[in-house]
Amino acid sequence: MLTFIPLHLCTLPTFVLVPSRFKLFSDPVHGFVSVPKGLVLDVIETPEFQRLRRIRQLGLGHLVFPGAEHTRFGHALGAMALMQQALGVLQEKGTPLSPPEVEAAHLVALLHDIGHGPFSHTLERDLIAADEAGPFRHETMSRALIARLDARFEGRLGLALALFDGTYARPFFHELVASQLDVDRLDYLRRDSFFTGVAEGVVGVERIIKTMRVHPTQGGPGSRIVIEAKGAYAVESFVLSRRLMYAQVYLHKTVIAADHLLRSAFARAQTQAHSSDRAVEASAPSVWFFLANRVTTSSATEPAVVDAFARLDDTGLLYSLTRWMDSSDPVLADLSERFLHRRLFRTRYLDAEPSTVDLARWHTQVADWLVSRGIPATQAEEAAPLYVTPGVSRLRAYGQGREPICILERDGRIRELSEASDGISVGAMARAVTKPYVCFPKELDLVG
Repeated sequence: MLTFIPLHLCTLPTFVLVPSRFKLFSDPVHGFVSVPKGLVLDVIETPEFQRLRRIRQLGLGHLVFPGAEHTRFGHALGAMALMQQALGVLQEKGTPLSPPEVEAAHLVALLHDIGHGPFSHTLERDLIAADEAGPFRHETMSRALIARLDARFEGRLGLALALFDGTYARPFFHELVASQLDVDRLDYLRRDSFFTGVAEGVVGVERIIKTMRVHPTQGGPGSRIVIEAKGAYAVESFVLSRRLMYAQVYLHKTVIAADHLLRSAFARAQTQAHSSDRAVEASAPSVWFFLANRVTTSSATEPAVVDAFARLDDTGLLYSLTRWMDSSDPVLADLSERFLHRRLFRTRYLDAEPSTVDLARWHTQVADWLVSRGIPATQAEEAAPLYVTPGVSRLRAYGQGREPICILERDGRIRELSEASDGISVGAMARAVTKPYVCFPKELDLVG
């Protein structure tokens, strides 16, 4: 016999919805990335951080690898995801971490590259010129922007700044974000490999992170990161992958040529900034600031410079290039059109760096060629160095003497990577490889 109970007499379980403490970002490289709500998420939502969505991670690499359209924003989230994993492993192995330290580590992983300009490294030293303080490095701008966010959030990023500077009493935090085996490199190698399709960049990130450990040294307890012996092969593979990615992607001949062409166009626009060239004056406001003003390393952190830099992105520079194609200066118009239409320079490797005699001869050949294309002789001679740009590509996959990667052997000894286990190949990759080259228009054959 069936008994029916009135619905209003039924006792149902009560469910209480607890708000999530995380916001999820779907990342094609690491899967779902959990971002803690609160300060970390608030920093991500700032205009300074959102700007990273408009800066390509690989600079001009997309001109060679069509899939390389990924951004500094994704890389920053990926670095934070790996920082979360690394901190979890260290805690499991007995390293105590306070909530403020964990939050600061998340922030420094997110913000370590916030100082990059358009197309990442390409114009780094053209926007801000070297002076007696030395060449400009994007880390200088990263620190300035982190300090600006710290002021906006009433000092709540102070610990993150200390981790970034490497001044905190527990230096392993700084190593996790700025060393030869940090979350920055672990993410960008895997990410760049994924988006370029270059399989040689695949790195055993999980293995490396799972074998990290904080080891006490003479500098005090918990002073540096070491890798357990069982992770040595994964680290060797990481070093090899880094070398191969530099050889095949970061220092690709066409990427080098594109870099030089863009730098030449920007240099020419700077010379035209005070010549009443309407096309140059129509540049994006953020780009115009760096054309109209000579900014050097010493003035890089001045408020007006930081303001302008925080508005720079790939979009503004590309817009400016489209305007420069209409410049009254035929050289700037030509260089801009070449870049936008991908009529790039040729890169040719040399046996030795070119002499002043070589450069003078090449400049003469280029000047004659420019004159034949209708450019006045005086302009052609002035512009020739923009069409013949020498350089040297340098590759060192691993530095043995600079904060080396240390392996914790099974007997408790700590050995530098190239001396540990079967690290013979690592020693070979620690040697610097330099290749002189020159970039010039494909219409010419300057170097036989």
